[in-house]
Amino acid sequence: MITLSQETKEDGWEVENLFDLTFAPGREALSSYRLRDRTAPVASLCTVARNELDIIVGAIRYWPISIGDDRVPCLLLGPIAVHPTTQGEGLGAVLIRETLVAARDQNWHRVMLIGDAPYYERFGFHKATGVVFPPPTNPDRLLWKGLTAGALDGVFGQVYAGNAV
Repeated sequence: MITLSQETKEDGWEVENLFDLTFAPGREALSSYRLRDRTAPVASLCTVARNELDIIVGAIRYWPISIGDDRVPCLLLGPIAVHPTTQGEGLGAVLIRETLVAARDQNWHRVMLIGDAPYYERFGFHKATGVVFPPPTNPDRLLWKGLTAGALDGVFGQVYAGNAV
């Protein structure tokens, strides 16, 4: 049985170990990490999944970013990880779906991520156009999703750390 809960400060080391296990070395050199530097995650959306032994087997985090000269608030989804022994069971999808609903309920209107379109399209993400993510980022992997009607209309420009929320 898997249970979801908000990540706590005490979970931090276990979540970081999970990220280290599931991602290639050097993950912190990615451009998305530059946007996370010196910025606190959106704690209310950072979620862990625990198995029946109370071990964290999945985790997802969100970070505040902004887009364009108007600094339109947005969330940056990631990282998300599922322990290799639990992959393929749909846990990643559960984490994404549950936290996207929570983000909308908390009055967030848009979410961006860097990832594989074929995987994230099923959650409503599509290629972000008109926005510039810090390099080096493959623009084909830059995806976004509006959580409310019209949330992406007229949003364009450079992506920045933090936001005005």
